[in-house]
Amino acid sequence: GGPYYDVLLGRRDGLKANQTGADNGLPSPFEPISSIVQKFADVGLDTKDVVVLSGAHTIGRARCVLFSDRLTSTKSSADPTLDATMAADLQKLCTGGDGNQTTALDVSSADVFDKQYYHNLLSKKGLLTSDQGLFSADEDVVASTTKALVQTYSDDGEQFFSDFGASMVKMGSIPLPAGSAGEIRCNCRVPN
Repeated sequence: GGPYYDVLLGRRDGLKANQTGADNGLPSPFEPISSIVQKFADVGLDTKDVVVLSGAHTIGRARCVLFSDRLTSTKSSADPTLDATMAADLQKLCTGGDGNQTTALDVSSADVFDKQYYHNLLSKKGLLTSDQGLFSADEDVVASTTKALVQTYSDDGEQFFSDFGASMVKMGSIPLPAGSAGEIRCNCRVPN
């Protein structure tokens, strides 16, 4: 299942990887939403793109090291934006300091691409700080926009699928930095 969208061909790709650029430009699961929105804006994406592309977390897994800060965020108690039962379950999973244990990003429908991710956010069941921040942040206009979009996608799976496809195409069209050499690859996995 999941959305259908046409993938555009002929995208120019860089000739070598830039680890520092990737580390600095990609959002961290620990970042506040305002920072993630700015990183997206820096490459021509908007707040709606942040919310809809985050919906890809309806599938996949995360290691304890990426969310364990939410389990003891304030004086030995869990993050108040995390459902208490979920926090207790995660504390059991992540005990012993093994940050490599994993759990589903979407606790309700881990292997299905659907709108359940957004329902989880409404119930304080977003696994990563960056996920739950889409609905729980108290950051002015950005937060009101992300909250409204989370509610919309929670209610309307068809709208989520449609917007997800459009945002994937938009993200795939992000140009290389000015002056960067590049090529249109015959095989997207390797330089020509």
